[in-house]
Amino acid sequence: YYIRSLRKNVWDNFLVGQIIHCLERGMVPGIFKLTRLCKFCDREPSSCNGTGTCQANCSITSICERSDEVCVAIWYEGNQTVETVCHLPSKPMYGVHLDDYNSSTCEMKEYKTDSGQLFICSCIDEECNENLVFPHRPGAIENQVVSVILVSLLPLLVLAILVVASFYWYRIQRRRKLNQWETKKPLKRKGPKGPLDCSDACAIMMDDDRSDSSSTHANSLNHNTEPLPIELDLQVGKGRFAEVYKAKLKQSSSEQFETVAVKIFPYEEYASWKNEKDIFSDIDLKHENVLHFLTAEERKVEKQYWLITAYHSRGNLQEYLTRHVISWEDLRLLGGSLVRGVAHLHSDHTLCGRPKVPIIHRDLKSSNILVKNDLTCCLCDFGLGLRLDNSLSVDDLANSGQVGTARYMAPEVLESRINLENIESFKQTDVYSMALVLWELTSRCNAIGEVKDYEPPFGSKVREHPCVESMKDNVLRDRGRPEIPNSWTKHPGVALVCATINECWDHDPEARLTAQCVAERFREMDDELDKLSTRSSSAEKIPEDCSVSVSDDK
Repeated sequence: YYIRSLRKNVWDNFLVGQIIHCLERGMVPGIFKLTRLCKFCDREPSSCNGTGTCQANCSITSICERSDEVCVAIWYEGNQTVETVCHLPSKPMYGVHLDDYNSSTCEMKEYKTDSGQLFICSCIDEECNENLVFPHRPGAIENQVVSVILVSLLPLLVLAILVVASFYWYRIQRRRKLNQWETKKPLKRKGPKGPLDCSDACAIMMDDDRSDSSSTHANSLNHNTEPLPIELDLQVGKGRFAEVYKAKLKQSSSEQFETVAVKIFPYEEYASWKNEKDIFSDIDLKHENVLHFLTAEERKVEKQYWLITAYHSRGNLQEYLTRHVISWEDLRLLGGSLVRGVAHLHSDHTLCGRPKVPIIHRDLKSSNILVKNDLTCCLCDFGLGLRLDNSLSVDDLANSGQVGTARYMAPEVLESRINLENIESFKQTDVYSMALVLWELTSRCNAIGEVKDYEPPFGSKVREHPCVESMKDNVLRDRGRPEIPNSWTKHPGVALVCATINECWDHDPEARLTAQCVAERFREMDDELDKLSTRSSSAEKIPEDCSVSVSDDK
């Protein structure tokens, strides 16, 4: 007498339960000694995939016919089904002899049989063929790993796509904004512009009495066998490293000439010449508020190095302010063009969005800024300039030294404590110097009321050519800055310029505005004042003579 299998109806399950209960308590004769309970099902669909662990999903439990039978499970890989039985290990199953049945767990092994590729496991614990353990399969594990990696990388991929899309959208919007700005109605400029006249040497705009000289190309070095036919006229400037001359560039086909500026370096100042030439040679430097570079030459006969640039007859800003009192409109033109030039130097892209290497001037002052015929500024003298190339190391930056003019040096430059880890720190030294130049412009504007004679920043508080130690006392110890009288802030436009100056010469470099931010402020100020100037009510207009309007309650 034995029980071979049980079916899924309630009555059978009840009888099996009663029999098992009696067998366990010895209430049935010994001939029915219970040996082993195993799962016993024909092929049933399963969730097994040949890796890890899974369940046979068999709901039928069987008492094995013989005491030496073991629990067996067979997984058919082709149709993902599992068969569970009791089996005598001494007999082959599908032509395979079982050799691992003395295990408490059902660990699958792969066999090639007449019925195809099968996974078979055997064990001796009760119902142990319900939980199936598959061996490590490299291909399956690798597929799982690949799946996990792909799922893990999916959020990063989506994030990367969003970042790229955001950057692209930003570039498009910025380019559109720049295009809109370029197409805005320009401010009124002084002085007509002449036609473009080209020659074999370079193409230079008609000079001085007609317009500022410039060219359509910037050559890094004149490689002709003969030097350009240039005749020096008169010296117009002299600096630490070079002298500047007004000169005539003769045309090859006629007696006509173009007026240019020639900066002459002695042989021993080769390094300064080369540094300025390399900066000027960057095509991305070209900007209306940066001095236009024509070419560079090595004059071996004279043992000199030349830089040939556009010539501007109004001279530098310091000379111009010494001779002229400026109007509010002039202040907007000169100040706005100055900050746009510095912003372009510091920017990592051109106006059309092309990447460029940021440049710091490191000797920004009114004598290194030229005044063009249309009363806008252009930056010059890049002998101490530094290209903030990605290849520069911290050591390279540290070795760049304490350079510049002491009167215009930022506090962190005076005490040699620039943050070498942050490139923006170098740009902020230029912003400090730019603030002092804006102060010089404001001090000579008739919109502030009484205009005194021109004085450089810090005026009589220091000597004409102060040393670094003297400036340390004023700037670091006393936290001194040039005075901004209350009368300057009565004019709304000048008040905004003064507020910007205060933010630009802050003692903390990180608290200063960037040049781009200052340029944006000047653009917004121009837009607002242009709107006011178009209103019909005279009370709402900015006076042409920039005099300060006084309200009735004052």
